[in-house]
Amino acid sequence: VQLQAFGGGLVQAGGSLRLSCAASGRTFSSSGVGWFRQAPGKEREFVAALNWSGDITYYADSVKGRFTISRDNAKNTVYLRMNNLKPEDTAVYYCAAAPTAYSGGYPLDYNYWGQGTLVTVSS
Repeated sequence: VQLQAFGGGLVQAGGSLRLSCAASGRTFSSSGVGWFRQAPGKEREFVAALNWSGDITYYADSVKGRFTISRDNAKNTVYLRMNNLKPEDTAVYYCAAAPTAYSGGYPLDYNYWGQGTLVTVSS
């Protein structure tokens, strides 16, 4: 599976963005998926995860209530809707797919990764 994330950009604090992650090579409709992010000088951190059918979500406390993860298995695409963005959300955002139907907040849960898309939030 090849994953490609896009939709990042520069946004003012309080604004919104929607990231997309398109899969190719094979369907990932039976896979758990997740989003992670990595800010400059920091380790990669978990953002959100979603099970194969899209009805079980899991969020980092720092984004809960502001971000929404969703998927469209017919389009082989995962989304991350980000509202009320804050400067501390600035990072490269990565999508990932797991070998299992359910995945969690650890990078080792995932075996496929996209190349990342940069989100910059100005104050």
